[in-house]
Amino acid sequence: MVSSSASESRKGSNSVQVRRYNERVVLEALQRLGLASKAELARSANLTPQAVATIVDHLEEVGLVRHEGKRAGQVGQPSTLYAPAPDGAFSIGLHIGRRALDAVLVDFTGKTLRIETCEYEFPEPKAVADLAGAYVRTLQASLAPDLRERIVGVGVAMPYFMDSWTKELGMPRAITEAWESFDFAKALADHISLPLFFENDASGAATAELVYGRGRETRDFIYLFIATFIGGGLIINGNLETGPNGNSAAFGPYPVTPSLLSTVPPPKGPFEILLRRASIYVLTHHLRENDVPIRRAFELEALAGRAEPFLSEWIADCADALAQAIVGAIAVVDVDAIVLDGILPPAILQRTVDAVSQRFGAIMPEGLVAPRIEVGTIGPQAAAIGAAILPLYAMFAPDSGSLVKAKTSGSGRVNLQTYIRAQ
Repeated sequence: MVSSSASESRKGSNSVQVRRYNERVVLEALQRLGLASKAELARSANLTPQAVATIVDHLEEVGLVRHEGKRAGQVGQPSTLYAPAPDGAFSIGLHIGRRALDAVLVDFTGKTLRIETCEYEFPEPKAVADLAGAYVRTLQASLAPDLRERIVGVGVAMPYFMDSWTKELGMPRAITEAWESFDFAKALADHISLPLFFENDASGAATAELVYGRGRETRDFIYLFIATFIGGGLIINGNLETGPNGNSAAFGPYPVTPSLLSTVPPPKGPFEILLRRASIYVLTHHLRENDVPIRRAFELEALAGRAEPFLSEWIADCADALAQAIVGAIAVVDVDAIVLDGILPPAILQRTVDAVSQRFGAIMPEGLVAPRIEVGTIGPQAAAIGAAILPLYAMFAPDSGSLVKAKTSGSGRVNLQTYIRAQ
């Protein structure tokens, strides 16, 4: 459930007064290690073997940990191995997007048990809230009755402002105005009795990569997610840094040179913004304008060669813009890696990442250290999976605020710091 980079600075204490905290430290260590003996957990958590033995026995008793046989081949008695119990806890994650809603159910190990997806032309707020509530009930019902009480909460990843960039999608003004006055958090809470946790959708996707993907090995990286609109996240020292307004590494408004695509209108000023060059809506529009029928990115696999050469044109244009943004970003923040993920089919995403890497190498200036450019590991459901992590962290991490570093902005944005209801 947690990356090694996120947990190295958190150590336990043997004080009786912090027994519960120590239990969380041990759980975090076990989630990171996956499989470990009591002695290994004691070293990882910086607790005495006696304290860890007591804690592990208690966690096994309450169903959060289970033993997984013994490790043979060592001097002395074989060590009993322990692992997180998959059915120890469950969490639901929702991604409320501008084009689709994804809902996932994950177990205590982070395994996705069920996915529900619904696409819509435009996100009418009340209909989306009703749909989200229905999906939560469906996912609850998919568990055996005796396991449903182990769902610790519902995480929601969604754009801070659903009414932004609506012209690019042709969203009707009535829907745009409806979002301006609609209290989505309250509407969803009317459907759901479980604790709710909110975060920005790009931050949610970055969280999934941090906890279950590249973040297991990399402490510092910039995350970019190519979806309807591009977004991103900044991981520093194993934490998602969202900034005082929750808007760090947004990337969409980043200034880049104008697009070379014939279907993209010229910008009003000397610069374009990254969102209008490296987003999926630009790709689908470019294809449709060239008589390639497409509505969603996943249809690219079925189109095969029919999308060429227009797909290649977009990849080149997108890669050029992303390379510019990466150069600007690493001039400000020193990171080890750039992780690119999104809703593109895997082969096309890999082509895009390869093109970004090549273009970045061509424009990389002196005086900077080039980061690795890597493909993300989570894929299209990253935001929903990241959302599902939020309740698990609130319930079981030593510090529920350690995953997402932000301050309450007071701006009316729906974010984790405003709405988190931890145990």
